[in-house]
Amino acid sequence: MIHRSKWLAAAAFIAYQASFGLPAQAGTPPDTLVAGWAIDDMISLDPAEAFELSTSEFIHNSYEKLVKYDLKDVSKVSGAVAESWTVSDDGKTISFKIKEGRKFASGNPITADDVVYSLTRAVKMDKSPAFILNQFGLTKDNVDQMVVKTGDYSVDFKMDQPYAPSFVLYCLTSTVGSILDKKLVQSHEKDGDFGYNWLKTNYAGSGPFTIREWKANDSVVMDRNKNYSGEAPKMKRLIFRHIPEASTERIMLEKGDLDMAMKLGPDEIAAVKGEKGIKVEAGQIGYLWYLGLNQKNPTLAKPEVREAMKYLVDYGTIADTLMKGSKTVHQAFLPHGFLGAVDDTPYSLNVAKAKELLAKAGVPDGFTVTMDVRNNPDTTAMAEAIQATMAQAGVKVEIIPGDGKQTLTKYRARQHDIYIGQWGPDYQDPNTNSSAFAENPDNADGASVKSLAWRNAWDIPELTKESKAAAMERDADKRAADYVELQKKVLAESPFVVMFQDNLQIAMSDKVDGFILGPSYNAYEDVTKK
Repeated sequence: MIHRSKWLAAAAFIAYQASFGLPAQAGTPPDTLVAGWAIDDMISLDPAEAFELSTSEFIHNSYEKLVKYDLKDVSKVSGAVAESWTVSDDGKTISFKIKEGRKFASGNPITADDVVYSLTRAVKMDKSPAFILNQFGLTKDNVDQMVVKTGDYSVDFKMDQPYAPSFVLYCLTSTVGSILDKKLVQSHEKDGDFGYNWLKTNYAGSGPFTIREWKANDSVVMDRNKNYSGEAPKMKRLIFRHIPEASTERIMLEKGDLDMAMKLGPDEIAAVKGEKGIKVEAGQIGYLWYLGLNQKNPTLAKPEVREAMKYLVDYGTIADTLMKGSKTVHQAFLPHGFLGAVDDTPYSLNVAKAKELLAKAGVPDGFTVTMDVRNNPDTTAMAEAIQATMAQAGVKVEIIPGDGKQTLTKYRARQHDIYIGQWGPDYQDPNTNSSAFAENPDNADGASVKSLAWRNAWDIPELTKESKAAAMERDADKRAADYVELQKKVLAESPFVVMFQDNLQIAMSDKVDGFILGPSYNAYEDVTKK
């Protein structure tokens, strides 16, 4: 007997095959990569607004930025739309020279006007990703004086302070730094909306692929960009199907209806490993799992209690047995691979040590506390394992389940005791995590900057100064050393129990080659199918 949801998924897939002229049950075309993924997080295709994991994947593969980094070695930054750049003597201006003779997918030329329009538009629209540019003193009121055209193919990017050039460049590789086709977007502008209502569901870039179509909770279709100035992608088309059930995704991969399964869980990955015709590619991505201990709770605010909690997690067993290799034990706030990242793991399950610390804190018999947990399988499994080991020291954890919106809303309002969460970098520079875990410039409930440290009411004026200073350090070696010291202090003193770094595991047909699994997004332009 076929489960109804699986029957519906199969029926939907047959309909999708027909809509793209694909023969039913005959595998996927040789010039098309078909992938299964969960893309229900998507809200917009506009790079000035898009900030979700799946949307970022599509934007990075369809838009170019001024600069880019090597997915295999993020320390290597090179030009994309920009040919070269220089930093002024005072460190407050980066002058970019734009490559000439290049085109958008529409055929319009890429000029300095497009660069200025794209960056100023993002700041003026002030959607969620705008903060990445706001960090450099850019506001709605001054951005026209901060990002300026100095020639048909040259642009000055001005800042309020002399930030580390690497920090600025990495920020410009983020989705909000995407360069838009000004002429095309402006042709769809209505009532001064910067073309926003059109670009939410359309495309205006110059990357290797164009975004042909997005059907919410259904599919994204990307086509080879015929005007791309780089080497043409091997695949004519990419099709990403929204398949929320991992079991359905696995079945479709096994049958050959998918070339790639992006969101299989640990059990499904274990099941397909070794199957004929299927391979699994894995790599670390910059997402961390952690516990946030709210310092508004007087018990959790005791230094000895914070330290004790770090000895009450069975890190190795959760990573290796429960999560089956989908996570690696990692305890510092910078993911492996970032400038200055620390790989030290000083904490392990040690109930006796935790009891000693709890006794010093005046709670020798433990205490009762709540933990807000997003009700998906991985998070719930981790939470239950942590609940069990904490109970061994008398710490009684009441798990409060909720969906992502419920738990996150409560966390952002500082109304939790313990929150178990996942945190991913917004750009490939250490400041992205240092500003979250090690900065809290205003601990008041009504503060404008609401970092992770703020969410957990961790008042750290001196550490905040040190983190901000690291973002200004222009010597790369000195800057790396600054972040090493910051991580050691946060590791020892903070209300964060950083536990794991994610390992992304993607199952695919063994006919697929050339796929690049990156630290924050994946690349498809070199993909081929045997």
